[in-house]
Amino acid sequence: MVQPGEMNKEVKMSRRRFKPEQIIRMLREAEVGLSQGMKVRDICRGLGISEQTYYRWRREYGGLKVSQVKRFKELEKENSRLKKAVAELTLDKLILKEALEGNY
Repeated sequence: MVQPGEMNKEVKMSRRRFKPEQIIRMLREAEVGLSQGMKVRDICRGLGISEQTYYRWRREYGGLKVSQVKRFKELEKENSRLKKAVAELTLDKLILKEALEGNY
């Protein structure tokens, strides 16, 4: 039973990291619940996630298979690494250009 004064306390969910495989499994469970007429709010409560998280996951992982998600994450890491390399090379180029012009 709720004690007086506890009604206004916020309920905070713990912050957890889920693996892509877990996310896809949860999205599939949510799809099943939605097809049975459940509301998104109730499904999210059952999965232990917020509605915002559900919609973000659905936007990012919706319709993907586990293998596709793994490849997607690998490509994101490689893309990040390549962007850093390009930034470093661009900086090196600018430094060399200034040195050649004598503006140092």
